[in-house]
Amino acid sequence: MTTIYDYKVKNINGEDVSIEKYKGKVLLIVNTATKCGFTPQYEGLEELYKTYKDKGFEILDFPCNQFANQAPETNQEIKNFCTARFGVTFETFAKIDVNGENEEPLYNFLKNSKGGIFGDDIKWNFTKFLIDKDGNVVNRYASQKKPKNIAKDIEKLLEA
Repeated sequence: MTTIYDYKVKNINGEDVSIEKYKGKVLLIVNTATKCGFTPQYEGLEELYKTYKDKGFEILDFPCNQFANQAPETNQEIKNFCTARFGVTFETFAKIDVNGENEEPLYNFLKNSKGGIFGDDIKWNFTKFLIDKDGNVVNRYASQKKPKNIAKDIEKLLEA
């Protein structure tokens, strides 16, 4: 049986990173974009990260340019933007596709674990997946769900 820890992804520098690196932590995995109406959620994501990182919480940020060309920059330009504009300190990975023939295998796993309200495909930027310490996909949140409104769910998993 495949688990989330079986996947490898590319970091911002194009190097392979095993998701197993995060075993035992609560994860929030998010597909992001720099030119989206939801881009200000980076601020809320950073607040969550600052609040819970010392308790075993990580955010994995996957930029995606599949929705209205809202992440056209290079990986490094995206990272620089997020750091300069929103003070992001959580890990930003290399840009990926979250749907279609070139979709990141990790996202195929996430979608198959927790389909959305309107089917499995990711509908827009800032869709969020919450993963427990054992690597189970616990919840999927639509783009509109503000990071601060996920805090209680994160707290429950950290206390478990």
